[in-house]
Amino acid sequence: MPDQDQDALVVAQFGPRAAAYVTSAVHSQGEDLKQLAAMMKGRREARVLDLGCGGGHASFAVAPQVKEVIAYDLSRDMIDAVAAEAGRRGLSNVATRQGAVEQLPFADGEFDLVMTRFSMHHWTDLPKAFREARRVVNVGGHAVFIDTMSPGKPVLDTFLQAFELFRDPSHVRNYSEAELRAALAAAGFAVDSVTVRRIQIAFGSWIERMRTPPVQADAIRAVQRQVSDEARRYFAVADDGSFEMDAITIEGVPA
Repeated sequence: MPDQDQDALVVAQFGPRAAAYVTSAVHSQGEDLKQLAAMMKGRREARVLDLGCGGGHASFAVAPQVKEVIAYDLSRDMIDAVAAEAGRRGLSNVATRQGAVEQLPFADGEFDLVMTRFSMHHWTDLPKAFREARRVVNVGGHAVFIDTMSPGKPVLDTFLQAFELFRDPSHVRNYSEAELRAALAAAGFAVDSVTVRRIQIAFGSWIERMRTPPVQADAIRAVQRQVSDEARRYFAVADDGSFEMDAITIEGVPA
């Protein structure tokens, strides 16, 4: 197998699946998107940066409220899909840029809101990305970090990381609330609020969206059957492999 760094692996995994993420039901709806939209209500002059924008749903949620949104992602295919969808929705204030979250091509204090949704678990260097986010948000601005979350307890964390990696080899890790709080503080953010929600994952569409090879899908099901009752209860594993997991929304302000 040829050498492949983490960024190239992410692009290889998500580029061909861009359209699936634009139309994904689990990504295109949720209380967290409503929370983002409400947060920016009346902020007509605000400039927003959406880090690791994926299918663009966070960008689409806030765009009607603000002056400009830059949807930023490693994958050219992904941002092309976002640009096309923004055009279909008539969101002319959504622009796209390609690049890594650990090295942002933006000026200090350029944005009123920096946000990310369901992307952090793919980042190569979370602390560096948080420092970059802090650098580009202005003094009166804020940041919102949304992602699926590790429960923190080792036995549950191991189960989560295992099936995430079997499904998608570009997975780095899901972080616990304590880990995220510590990394944000080190980057210069003060945590303003935290919301934790449970989300439902339908196994069939979860696997299909990433085109997980059958041997790896079977490995996930084998792990689900063999782990402790505690893990199966926590993740509410159903007979068909569907399950529940935690998602966290952390709002931060420059400290």
